[in-house]
Amino acid sequence: MFPALWTDLWTDLWTDLWTDLWTHGPGPAIIAPMSEHPPQAPRMSAAADDVRRHTDRKPEVALVLGSGLGAFADTLEDKVVVPYSDIRTMPMSKVVGHAGNLVLGDVAGRSAVAMQGRVHLYEGHPASDIVFGVRLMHALGARTLLITNAAGGCGDGLAAGDLMCITDHLNLTGTNCLVGPNEDALGPRFPDMTAAYDPALGALAGEAAEGLGFELKRGVYAGLLGPTYETPAEVRMMKTVGADAVGMSTVLEVIAARHLGMRVLGISCITNLAAGISAQPLSHDEVTETATRVRSQFEGLLRSVLERMEPA
Repeated sequence: MFPALWTDLWTDLWTDLWTDLWTHGPGPAIIAPMSEHPPQAPRMSAAADDVRRHTDRKPEVALVLGSGLGAFADTLEDKVVVPYSDIRTMPMSKVVGHAGNLVLGDVAGRSAVAMQGRVHLYEGHPASDIVFGVRLMHALGARTLLITNAAGGCGDGLAAGDLMCITDHLNLTGTNCLVGPNEDALGPRFPDMTAAYDPALGALAGEAAEGLGFELKRGVYAGLLGPTYETPAEVRMMKTVGADAVGMSTVLEVIAARHLGMRVLGISCITNLAAGISAQPLSHDEVTETATRVRSQFEGLLRSVLERMEPA
């Protein structure tokens, strides 16, 4: 009796679901209408024009500087600071530690452009806004991306204050910046993510860290939606599926960069141990405090990597 009852219930449930989908189409939580995916190439062109009103620099390297790490942009020589507010449709973050400037200048003999601050999905921005900065820096000329973040450590051997070279990622945000009609001017419909993080750049970063007298850890970064920190159960799950560090950024930006054909080096600053590993409650203050504490080491690593990179 009971197996037959459950079979009838499941049959009715799926019949109702598929009838509703067939009649009304999928809801907005499943697939957004095409009108909600406007072309991004014209938006990038307009934003690039705004930046060029401030400077005619053509950067080789793009940098995304995460929570508490934006001070590196202040060390660029002959720098030009363009506030995000001066760039049409540039999304701005309200999160502490994200200044909101695009900085162009020279570092280690290279022309660079750096984002001081990024926006996040948990602030309510669409995926196209999350990757706007990366696409803009590419439109300005950058073909290599050095992307950084503050992350919680869940992998074995990681401690607060460690720097970790990202070898791969898990996109657990529930979305993708390439959903919708593909823009062939930006990249292919189905970009390959086999080597999302450039192995040669990762090896270069390891050598740079060794030259500076410390070990650069290596691991997989899991990007989540946020804004809540993960529960201990979620951390155990992510560790089981291969994550070494967890955060609320980076993965969509890297997808956009690879779609554009950019080489990517990702570095996480492990600012705290993830929930359930440390008994200490998690807070954003701890994130920014740890990032500030290791700032000089972090900046030294970025500078050394840039010095060691082959000319574009």
